Amino acid sequence: MSSAAGGPRAAQERERDPGKASIGDLLGAITRDTSTLVRQEIELAKAEARTEVRNAAKVAGMFGGAALGGFMVLLFLSYAMWWGLSNLIDQGWSALIVAAVWAVIAAVLVGTARQRMRGLKALPQTQGTVRRIPEAVKSQGDHRTGGHQ
Repeated sequence: MSSAAGGPRAAQERERDPGKASIGDLLGAITRDTSTLVRQEIELAKAEARTEVRNAAKVAGMFGGAALGGFMVLLFLSYAMWWGLSNLIDQGWSALIVAAVWAVIAAVLVGTARQRMRGLKALPQTQGTVRRIPEAVKSQGDHRTGGHQ
């Protein structure tokens, strides 16, 4: 009879049949199951994060390779333009013309980037929310003291 009251076999029986389990047993089971679930979810999230970081690194490497390839294309097109112009005019002048073309392209890109940078707003919704926090805290304090501080 004592084994039915509090032994390990009785605890297993109560877990299988919630009608026989005490509130303490049920809360213990819920806590244990929740803890196990949280640990498993954390491990899953870590595994997914590792996989995503690896994939992101591969993609970043591919973009880096593409950027290098694009740079090489522009470099050799510039050399070809310099060489082609050198058939018409002196090599020094043709090099200067190619450099001037790139200077104009760079100036246009810098001007456009500066305009767009001025139009950027750093986290407008977050800034608005953060600005409202002191008011909310103040009104919360007023509420607790009945409006008097």
